[in-house]
This record gives sequence, C-alpha cells and structure tokens, in this order.
Amino acid sequence: MPRDIPVGNGSLLVNFDHRYQLRDLYWPHVGEENHTAGHPSRFGVWVDGRFTWVSDDAWERTLDYAGDNLVTEVTLYHPQLALRVTCHDAVDFHENLYLRRIDVRDETGRDREVRLFFSHDLHIHGREVGDTAYYEPERRAVFHYKGRRWFMINTKKQGQAEGVDQWAVGIKEARGKEGTWRDAEDGVLSGNSVVQGSVDSTVALHLDVPAGGRATGWYWIAVGDMFEEVTRLNRTVREKGPQTFLKRTGDYWGLWVTKKEHNMADLPPGICHLFRRSLTILRTQIDNDGAIIAANDFDIAHYGHDTYSYMWPRDGALVSAALIESGYSEVTRRFFDFCHRVITEEGYLLHKYNPDGSLGSSWHGWYQDGHKRLPIQEDETALVLWALWRHFDEFGDIEFVKPHYRGLVIRAADWMCRYRDDETGLPLPSWDLWEERLGVHAWTVGATWGGLQAAANFAEAFGETDLAARYRGVADEIKAGVREYLMSSELGCFARTINRNVDGTWSYDKTVDASLIGLWYFGMFAPDDPEIVATMETMRERLWVRTDVGGVARYENDTYHQVSKDVAGVPGNPWFICTLWLAQWYIARARSLDDLEPAMDLLEWVADHDLRSGVMAEQVHPYTNEPLSVSPLTWSHATLVLAVEEYLDGRTDFSRCPECGQPVPVVRAEVSSDA
Repeated sequence: MPRDIPVGNGSLLVNFDHRYQLRDLYWPHVGEENHTAGHPSRFGVWVDGRFTWVSDDAWERTLDYAGDNLVTEVTLYHPQLALRVTCHDAVDFHENLYLRRIDVRDETGRDREVRLFFSHDLHIHGREVGDTAYYEPERRAVFHYKGRRWFMINTKKQGQAEGVDQWAVGIKEARGKEGTWRDAEDGVLSGNSVVQGSVDSTVALHLDVPAGGRATGWYWIAVGDMFEEVTRLNRTVREKGPQTFLKRTGDYWGLWVTKKEHNMADLPPGICHLFRRSLTILRTQIDNDGAIIAANDFDIAHYGHDTYSYMWPRDGALVSAALIESGYSEVTRRFFDFCHRVITEEGYLLHKYNPDGSLGSSWHGWYQDGHKRLPIQEDETALVLWALWRHFDEFGDIEFVKPHYRGLVIRAADWMCRYRDDETGLPLPSWDLWEERLGVHAWTVGATWGGLQAAANFAEAFGETDLAARYRGVADEIKAGVREYLMSSELGCFARTINRNVDGTWSYDKTVDASLIGLWYFGMFAPDDPEIVATMETMRERLWVRTDVGGVARYENDTYHQVSKDVAGVPGNPWFICTLWLAQWYIARARSLDDLEPAMDLLEWVADHDLRSGVMAEQVHPYTNEPLSVSPLTWSHATLVLAVEEYLDGRTDFSRCPECGQPVPVVRAEVSSDA
C-alpha cells in the first residue's frame, strides 16, 4: 500500500496510507526505528450517535499537500453524516513533534457534538513486547514508552487548555484483544489508566460544531528519549500555540524548496509542481546523519520480510546528483561523510547500510563455486566518486573535499584499478544494479569508468598528475574492453551482461535492459554515438509498455511484482526511473528545441501517472496505474529532478529565430563512435 503523504524533518518521519491511516513512525533516524512496524493507527469520528473510521469506504478522501512544502492538506467528506473534515499535518522542521490541525464543518444546519478519536498501535523499537502506555492526569495526556523511546499524545480545542477528553489504554494482539480502537466504536472510551506488554491507546477530542459552522481542534505526538524531553515539547506547544509550529514548518519548507532559482516559465504547470514536490519528498527520505534511504514504505516487508529502509550507496549517489544540481550542498555533504565512514579499508562499499551506519541485511554471499566472492555491486563504489566530483565541480567545496581525498577518493579508485580482469581490462564480475545476477554489466562498467574519471579529476586538482594519468589509463582500458567484449553483432547493440564460460569464451545476455544507459550517462560514450543510438532505440522499442498506461519497463520479462505474462505487450511493469532515463537520453542528444519534445512528452507522462500528492512509486500496474512495490521511491523522485534540471540546461543551449519563430539548431562538434 503506498504512502501517499510523508512528513518529516530528517529524524522523525511519519507516513500515511491512502486511507489516511498513520502507518509508519520512524525515529530517531529516517528508516530506523519504525515504532508502528507498519500497523495502522486509526482516525475516527462519532457524531449523532454514529461512529465511523475515516478509512471506511463511505468517506471521500483527498490526500495532498497545502503547497510547495511539507504541510499536508487532507479533505474528508461523509455524505450521509453531512460532515466535512479538513486536516493539516506536519512534523516540525526543528523539533521531533508531529502535529495535526483538524477543522470540522457541519453541513446539516444544526448544532452538533463531534467526537474525534485517535488510536495508536505502537510497536516501540519495531516490536510489541514490553511496551507501557498510561494516562497522566496533570497534563491530561497519554504516554507510551519503552527504554529510551517516549511518545506523549495530547489534544487541544481552539481557545481552551490542552488535554484529552477521553482516553483508554489496553492490550492488543494478545488474549484475543484487538485493541482500544474497538473500544472507541461506541463513542465512549473506558478510561483505563495503565497497561504493559503489547499495548495500544486511543484518545478523544470533543468539538462543539455550530450549525453550518466550523470548529477547530489540535492533536500532536511529542517524541523523545526521556519523559523530560517529551513534556518539554508539550509545554512548548502550550506556550507558543500549535498553530505556530504548523506555520513555521510551512514557511521553512517553502523557503527550502526555492533555494535555487529556476526559469520554468515555459514548462507545463504539472511538471513544475512535481519538480518542487519531488524535492520536498526527497528530503523526507534523508536522515540528518547522511543516510539517503531508498524507501520507507513498510508494507514491502510482507513481500520479502525485509524493507527498503536502507542506504544503498548507488541510490544515494544518484539522489545526491539531483540535490547537487538543485543546490543542496548541505544535504549531500552529509551523505559523502557517511560513505567515508563506512567504506572498507580495501576501498569498496558493501551492499547496503542501516541509517545509523551499521551494515544492512544482504543476499549477496561471500562464497561461490568453492571460492571467496566479494558481495558487492561495483557501481555503488564508483558512483559515490562520480557524485562527489559533481559536488566539488558545482560548489568548489575544497575544505569539505580535502579530508575525503585520501580516505574515500584515492582508496576507492585504487581498489577499482585492482579489481579488474587482466585479459580484458574490464571490472571483475559483481552484482548488477538490480541485484539479481552476477557478471560484467554494461551499467557497472559505465559507472566504473565515470568513477575513475572523477578520481582523475580530483588527482589533477590536488596536483597528483601521475595518479590522474594512471586512473585515466585504466578508464581507457575499460572503454576498449567494452568495445571489444560487450558489443553484440547478433543484437546489433550492446549487451547488458557478459560472463566468461569455463572454456574461456563469453556468453551474452540478450535481454534488453534499461540500465544500458550507464554506457553513456556517466560519460564513457557520447549519447549520439551510433552504437549508443542503436542501443537506446532498441531499448525504446522493446521496453515500451503497450497498454493505455504506457511507460518503460526495467527489462524484458521482468518478474518482480509481475502482473502480466504478455511479455510482448508488457515486457515488465512501467518504472518511473526507466521512463525518465529515456527522456534523459532525448535531452542529452538534442540539437534543437524540437529535439526536446520527446523528452517533454515523457516528463508529462510521469506527471500524469503519479499520485495526486505527487508521490511516485517504484513501478505502477501496467493496466490500472496503481502503485506497485514501495511508494514513494526516493530514486524515482531524484530522477525526475535530474531530468527536469537537464531539460532546463538543455533548453538554454537553443534559441528561436526572432523573425520567424523557428528553432535555431545548436552548433556542436560532431562526435565519432570512438570518442
């Protein structure tokens, strides 16, 4: 189930599903720990003697954001109850405080009492054992805690002191107990004061809504590592008023998203909106200690008993590239610091990492066919260097780069030089970027070439010209190996993967794969190189999804979340990333404004297939466009940002004749296939 509206501040992340149920509450790191374990915390309404959860089908729900910031705007309407509820949610940009403003409007024309119920199915530290929940009368609030994880829940009516009107704490998931959310369904809570073990709680806020009028209430959760911290936050809300936190958070993110000025006058409004929305959604998925998390939709745990809440160096590097282009050097610095902390002494980065820097779970083994095998994807090491050079080239941040030069750049580049086949000059086999197969992959060799060129640029900048020449020499050998070994005469284009057979010959993976863009995107080949053109045109022809949904699949007969066996018409589910890669190729090889039109068509496709809130999943259903796999996927939003930045840069290369209005072609040097 997608997470339609995430809100966060880099340490506290709160996710809601499409039924407006709070599903994830991560703290103290984005992606670690999830104190709900994906279980829903419900929001209910009692009026005129009738109770309903807003997740019920009778409610009409619209989940969006209030503007180009991280304050939501959720509208809920129940025709039979003649009740309209508008909510604005935010995580304070500075404090670990989640708040919701609730405006309830009557549409019957008579005075009404409306009771709002908020349930909390917490699994502190991600498990239900050993929690405590209790009501505290001095502050008229409910607390949940376990160890150094505290959650204080409170409410307030406009013009009155804070404090819940009803409460209940109780047992859940044990002895046949479902939880106190069931207690709420008659509109009256038990008032039980304390419980321990597997527990939940529900609190109520009563509003008197005038005939045809509106009443406003507030609800918040303060998060901290001790009682004193959460009560300090509660006291601050009381003293400043909850509206202060909502407004300042909206103002902060509105300022943040406009850090770099963009000339978007000629872009469709939907793309402009999605660009800014993608930037803010990206930030919700990034931990303040530097980990750029792939996704924080906990429902994927039901698919493989694991999540995407890890820092993959590849994803992080590509997300960093987008943030660099948009001017967010502070965020990317922390990512590169993180990579420097976790890189091995040998010079490579491993599969993935937890947000706190510890090693993440992995399905890459250290042993195969009787020999030790590094459980790596080499592109993850290479792309960190590629992105770090982009950072330095953009910001000239020499004092930041200096401590990373030896321990990160040179260490990784030297390892990449060693980790090669003596005969071919190509990198040794590693796992592909989709983490499904071992071999020598087009994407990986392109990324490795780009990483070595970045290292050479750094070496030249630091005056080590001999070292720079060595790195460029190795990069040349890799490129020559690609020409000799990865070009398939049978396919008429590059192969995505090759493997050496026992007899010394090579086998070619004939599957067309969108990741072939790695051969040109990181600079190894020009985008208009004839062999690249042949490769990309094959990709476009073979991977386009021939349904009303459209889009580009990951590769032919992609079985991950596969919904159709019609491989000819649906080679795989449409991926936002892969569709945007095709747009980026059109942008990179454009010679005029007209050449940019196919890229614009694909950008508009993306804007037409996201959720109303702007959230983009990893992939969508090829027939219904429903989000599949995790949502939001950080990489999807980063690729949209990069594609728009590249489109804007490409547009500045072209002009139109002031007299006839026709596009004037850009004059560029021809690039040979050997460039």
